[in-house]
Amino acid sequence: MLVVVMAAQKGGCGKTTLCGHLAVEAENTGSGPVAIIDTDPQGSLSHWWNARAAQSPQFAKVGVHDLESALGHLKRSGIRVALIDTPPAITESISQVIAQADLVIVPTRPSPHDLRAVGATVDIAERHNKPMLFVINEATQRARITGESAVALSQHGVVAPVTIHHRVDFAASMVDGRTVGEVLPSSPSAKEVSDLWLYLKDRLARLSKDTVVKSELQPHQFSLSPLSVEPEVLDDSSDEDADESLVEASFAPSAPTIPAPVMPARVVPMPQVSLKPNGHRFEIAQQPPSDSGQRSGKDRREQARPYFGGSERRSGPFGRRNTDNT
Repeated sequence: MLVVVMAAQKGGCGKTTLCGHLAVEAENTGSGPVAIIDTDPQGSLSHWWNARAAQSPQFAKVGVHDLESALGHLKRSGIRVALIDTPPAITESISQVIAQADLVIVPTRPSPHDLRAVGATVDIAERHNKPMLFVINEATQRARITGESAVALSQHGVVAPVTIHHRVDFAASMVDGRTVGEVLPSSPSAKEVSDLWLYLKDRLARLSKDTVVKSELQPHQFSLSPLSVEPEVLDDSSDEDADESLVEASFAPSAPTIPAPVMPARVVPMPQVSLKPNGHRFEIAQQPPSDSGQRSGKDRREQARPYFGGSERRSGPFGRRNTDNT
């Protein structure tokens, strides 16, 4: 029998919800019989199981001090997988539960408070030399902090390649004792739970070296799963709306292309102007105007003054005029 313990010091990280979903998914995929054990004094997992109509998974209300004997009884009863929910605290009793685990799962939300609280859980798991796995839970889609949290958690242990995102159907499905895979089997939340159990199943098979839980995971299934082939969507529209818009755009008839009218270029004749040096001056030499299209009278350009010099040029010492010296 394989024992999986959900442990985290921070409350509200989704241990109970994740434990119930994984237990039902393991039962439905042929890894059962599965038993869930609630060691939390609040009894949230036991309340959910009492509202459940299905007989599986099995439930056991066990105290911390009787856990070892209860696990032996479940093993003799034919239970193959046992999932244990723990209270949000780090005490000596939690240490006794982790000591019985084959794998410790630490659900963590991508927030600074949850990341600060993982240290105590990591210390207990390392003290008992138990393998540990982080699962990012209740993550916001397309949020940068989700990836940053995965990088931070990878410094302490293995991070599951499947992220459980925050959706209403994931938590609301447990109102009447069911899971999201039973209420909405084709939803994205159900797909994430199924992929997460597939990965956990492979981890348990590798850790236990046992045929109780047979690994069906291929190495290529999760090697590129965190990557995306689509560009990041920055608006608030759903993925379904984006897909529909792409389909409509691909099948929409294209409007005929009408070439823009070509306007003839207007050529403006440039005057033939040249500069001729005249001592220290440069004067504009004009070409004689043609008879066609010219105005009557003298062209004003013929009266243009030179650029430099002239009768008022300062030619005296220090730039004074000759009349200034008298």
